[in-house]
Formats: sequence, C-alpha cells, structure tokens
Amino acid sequence: MGGNAVTTSIAISSLSKVFRKEKKIITALSGFELEVREGEFVCLLGPSGCGKTTVLRIVAGLEEKTSGTVKLQGREITSSGSDRGMVFQEFALFPWRTVRKNIEFGLEVKAVPEEKRAVISKKYIDLVGLHGFEDSHPRELSGGMKQRVGIARALANNPKVLLMDEPFGSLDAQTRNLMQKELLRIWSATGKTILFVTHSVDEAVFLADRIVVMTARPGKVREIIPVDLPRPRERTSREFIGVRGKVLAELDEEFEKARAKELSHD
Repeated sequence: MGGNAVTTSIAISSLSKVFRKEKKIITALSGFELEVREGEFVCLLGPSGCGKTTVLRIVAGLEEKTSGTVKLQGREITSSGSDRGMVFQEFALFPWRTVRKNIEFGLEVKAVPEEKRAVISKKYIDLVGLHGFEDSHPRELSGGMKQRVGIARALANNPKVLLMDEPFGSLDAQTRNLMQKELLRIWSATGKTILFVTHSVDEAVFLADRIVVMTARPGKVREIIPVDLPRPRERTSREFIGVRGKVLAELDEEFEKARAKELSHD
C-alpha cells in the first residue's frame, strides 16, 4: 500500500441508487458496502451495467444517492468538491487550452494566484512526464499523453482521493500497459487513495491492493479479493495468474447467475 496509515478514507454503507427513466424504474445499486483505507489502491470490477461508474460518480458528488451513506474521512459527501479528483476515460480536456492551462483550470476556479498556479502545474507536468509539452494543445497529443494531462489536472487540486473511471479503456494495449506502470509510479510518489473502475481483470490484478468484484445489477459487493503480490508485478508469474483465475471464477459465476435470472424472466 502507498503509505503506512490504516485509517479509513472512503466509507460507503448501505448505498442504493434507483434511476427513474420515463415509466421504468432501474435499481442500479442495492446495499453496496465498502471501506477504502488511506493510501490504498482499490479496483471495482464487475459485469457491464453493475453500477461501477455509478459508485464512483456518487463518491465524486456528481450523482445523488437514493439511500445509504458515503463518507470521506468521516464527513458525509453531499456534493462535488476539490477533495476528490476525477479522471475520465474520454479525457475531458478543453481543446482550446494548452497542457499547462488544462492542468491549471481547477486552480483558476479556486482563484489561486497566477504565480502559485505556475509552480503547481510545473510540479505535476514533471511528475506525469510531460516536460516540454506545456504549451501543446490536446490535438497535438497522443491518447496516453492526454490521459497524463487528465491525471495531472486531477492531482493539481491536491485531492484526498483520486477517482478513475476506466481511464485507460480507450488506449491501445501497449500504451495501456505503459500507463498502468506510470500510474503506479505516480501513486507511489503521491501516496493518494485511488478508487479505480475497470472492465479488465488483468489491469485490476496488476494495479490493485484489493479488487472489489460486484454482482450484476443491482450492484453490490460479491467478493473482495486481496492482491498480496509484490510490485512491480509480473503478468506471466504463477502467482499473478493464480489471482487472475480467482477473480475470473467469481466473475464467471456472477455472469451465470445473471444469465439464469434473465432466462427465468423470458
């Protein structure tokens, strides 16, 4: 884990979320429970539509919960805030702003003086390996570089937690593997708590301290699998493949249950 503290960072209890679309009621989450420790790297994994992103958006304060409690360092989350940094799959960069100006956006919103903004943005440009690209625009960057900007922008506000919604999902396999290594380096350097949503079992085993396997909708925690492997992890090692097999077995069982439920409703 990225640090010695074992205090709770994120505490989610009895969380449920119901969406109402026209006359349909969709229960996305029901009785979701999770505690994430300070400095921990936790991955959420589960079938499509199980509510992984909904959990993340509720923690971010971008989505209202229907019931339950969500706390950050003991304080109830009721809205978005700079104590949580969000990194999206689709980059969400401002195309008219340079790398530096994209990273400084949140600082501008908080009215941080220009000189201080420059110092902070330089720190995170160097951290994510974008030195020399400060004045480039998003259209001039590769997908991996755009995601580095997204990570630097999220970190520039010095959040307590980093919330990442399939941030490498749209990258090619080689770039994705490189960005996973880069993220672990950045996590180690900053000691941030990370809650990370992914569809990839391999990615979860490579990155996480613990993997939270969710049930099919309505999403709740099916199993929490610790990944007690030293870093850097070797994807071809017997231990890595063993953990991967455990996670896949849980997912396969959940897919079978969901399929049986679907057939019984036909």
